[in-house]
Amino acid sequence: MSERLALAGRIQVSLEDLQRTIQRTVVIAEKARRSGDEDYWGTVALNLHGFYSGAEEIFEDIARTIDGSLPSGGEWHVNLLRQMTVEMEQLRPAVIRSETRQCLDEYRGFRHIVRNVYAFNLRPARLAELVSDAPQCLSKLTDDLLAFIDFLKKTA
Repeated sequence: MSERLALAGRIQVSLEDLQRTIQRTVVIAEKARRSGDEDYWGTVALNLHGFYSGAEEIFEDIARTIDGSLPSGGEWHVNLLRQMTVEMEQLRPAVIRSETRQCLDEYRGFRHIVRNVYAFNLRPARLAELVSDAPQCLSKLTDDLLAFIDFLKKTA
């Protein structure tokens, strides 16, 4: 099996994991709303963290396998996301559209907060907003990655 086909398969499996993550996040956020139990919001935050981390792992795999380079330095997370919006001449098209990058950047920034703030300091209203937007962001990401998978299969 070619390296590109293997990458396509890994992306597909990761997309399925991301879909399950967002489905679970929506359910848990609803439990938090209905019950008023703020302990659920910590789980919501971790799932939103996992959503972006999973997307970033896909991008790292693409950068290593196709681009042959990963960004480094203090801003590498931001630069990796930007790298995915750029066509790499003779290597690949842009992996994601600018609008997908913009929605994912919200979750990248939030992940930083989750890693650096105590869970009891997270704002339920902000979490609810991110949960509300997550299915649409995932849909954009899915559309972009399915198109990229098609590219990989055609060029394998």
